[in-house]
Amino acid sequence: MHSQFFLLNYPKVEPWVNYIFLSVEAEREEGLNYLQTNTIFKCMKILIVEDEIELLETIVSYLQNEDFICEKASTFFEAEDKIISFNYDIVILDITLPDGSGIDLLKFVKEKSPKTGVLIVSAKNSLDDKLKGLDLGADDYITKPFHLAELNSRVNSLIRRQKFDGNDTIQFNEIEINPDSKAVTINDKPIELTKKEYNLLLYFVTNKDKVLTKESIAEHLWGDNIEMADSFDFIYTHMGNLRKKMKKLGAPNYLQTMYGLGYKFTDN
Repeated sequence: MHSQFFLLNYPKVEPWVNYIFLSVEAEREEGLNYLQTNTIFKCMKILIVEDEIELLETIVSYLQNEDFICEKASTFFEAEDKIISFNYDIVILDITLPDGSGIDLLKFVKEKSPKTGVLIVSAKNSLDDKLKGLDLGADDYITKPFHLAELNSRVNSLIRRQKFDGNDTIQFNEIEINPDSKAVTINDKPIELTKKEYNLLLYFVTNKDKVLTKESIAEHLWGDNIEMADSFDFIYTHMGNLRKKMKKLGAPNYLQTMYGLGYKFTDN
């Protein structure tokens, strides 16, 4: 079986260079071990900022197949608008944008949301920008050309550090979540959840003790498309079902309604 490749041109770096990205199937066939790390962190929301449209679409498609919620921006101002309007767990940021400085965008992300993880994408010869980005708070970097699976591995590693203190499982009292297998146990008993219920629980646990508005919950789990929704009634349904299933296995009602504000997942 022949390896499959994505062939993409990047004239802004070197006009004659084709950057080659191995597909998931090809990397498995070649025996690369990038995919042996944890690869599934459901409901994590990523903004990809990249002005090369073909590369942007390829990264989005790849990460969506890994079950990330992805949004994209191809210009400085489009990215800035999204960062103002929405919250993201991770921003993948090409620091060489045509209409503005990616370094300035990095500063803006960290000022607005210091806990958002930022992975900068740099050209091979841009050491100064890479170091400056790290000094300004970028959490990791990757240099073109890169394997898509390496990008995925770095994103997963960043999420573990940012959200899970470097651990492979998340523990909240009697609740244990394994993002790799998507398994959840309560009092050592497995709980069966739908995809949206699982995403909702993971979002609440990773934002414990924070007040989350229903708008932020919907936007985080469904992305930009939530703007077309007429109401948020579907959120109440998912939360009601999640409460019932957790209570059945002996978990207290951690999901508290903060009237006029939103919801908080807390044991206080």
